[in-house]
This record gives sequence, structure tokens and C-alpha cells, in this order.
Amino acid sequence: MGEGKPALRFEETLIAALMGGMVTITFINVVLRKLFNSSLIWGLEVTLILFAWLVIFGISYGVKKTIHLGVDALTTQLSSGPKRAVALFAAAVCLVYGGLMMKGAWDYWAPFAGLYPTEGRWFPLGFDETARDRAFYVTDQVPMPGVLRFLEDWINYGEAYDKLPRVIPYAILPVGIALFLLRLIQATWRVVTGRQETMIVSHEVEDELDALKKKDA
Repeated sequence: MGEGKPALRFEETLIAALMGGMVTITFINVVLRKLFNSSLIWGLEVTLILFAWLVIFGISYGVKKTIHLGVDALTTQLSSGPKRAVALFAAAVCLVYGGLMMKGAWDYWAPFAGLYPTEGRWFPLGFDETARDRAFYVTDQVPMPGVLRFLEDWINYGEAYDKLPRVIPYAILPVGIALFLLRLIQATWRVVTGRQETMIVSHEVEDELDALKKKDA
């Protein structure tokens, strides 16, 4: 599949939508304050939620586009064989890190969804059925959309929510980290198959900047 296909532009689309939502809400709030001495009381909280989603989706986007920064002063001096070995080692470390992040994301989010977090300090060893249910926790100001009222029966034992439950904004943790882990697996496979040399941005950016400078000169 090529990079231009819609299925592979998931992060780009969501990041653009999140940025558009943040700008729109902020703009409306400024207009309301300046012209009508009013505001969307929930505007700042929603903007903060969207920004958090933007950052987490940006992590997986960085892996997908190989734009995460790193230090390659030593690896650039290596020949192709050792350089490939170092890249594979780095990929393995990233996968372990991604797996730990996935466990942590699930364990934090699960109680807010009325689910059980996993047991075990580093790796899942079952589910902790004694964990406290936090499905009743709500956001500070964000109103509860009618379309999400089904959550009251699903996870809150039929109790009505007066505000948006935290399970919704916190869902970015397992979803975003799962996508991050998927992109790490894809990047590792590209390293294994020789289509990518490193897990970090290298000197390609400098080459692109030099090309742009020459074009403008």
C-alpha cells in the first residue's frame, strides 16, 4: 500500500481534526468574551482534552514518519552490519517499552470503564478483580452528550451522569498507545526487511533543508 491511501493517513486526519476543534472552540470563546461578555464554560477543559489526544496521536505519527529525534553520532560511524544490529536492538527495546506503556495505559483506564486492570508489576499476570470501580468519575465542566447516555447502563449501574464521564477522554490512553505499539511493530518490520535503517530521524532532514536552501538560492 502507498502512503497516500486513506487507510494509512489515520493519524494525519485525526491530528488535523483535533487541531481544527481546538482552534474553533478557542475562537468561539474569544468572540463570546469580547462581544457578548460570555463564554463556553466547558471550552478550556475540552481544549485541554483535545490537546492531550493530539500529543498522544502525535507519538504514533512520529514513529510512522520516522521523525522522533535521537542521537546517532556513534551509529553513523558504524558499517552497515553493526549499524543494522544496533537498529534491531533499538527496535526490540522500543517494542518492550511500548508493551509496558500498553499495560500502564490499560491499567489506568480500565477502572474508569468499569473493567479490571491487570495484575503484575511489569507484565500482565491476570486481572485484579479487587480494583476500585471508578466509572462514576466525571469531568469538571464538560456536559454529557445525549448520544452517550447508554454508558449509564453499561458501566454506571444505571446512574445518570451529570457531566461527561472520564472514561471518554481517558480512552485515548489505551487507543493511542495501542496505535503507537502498532507503528513500532511496523517500523521494526521495516528495519528487519531492510527498508528502514534506524528508528529515529537521521540526516535526511538536514539533506532536505540543504536542498531547500539550494532551491531558494
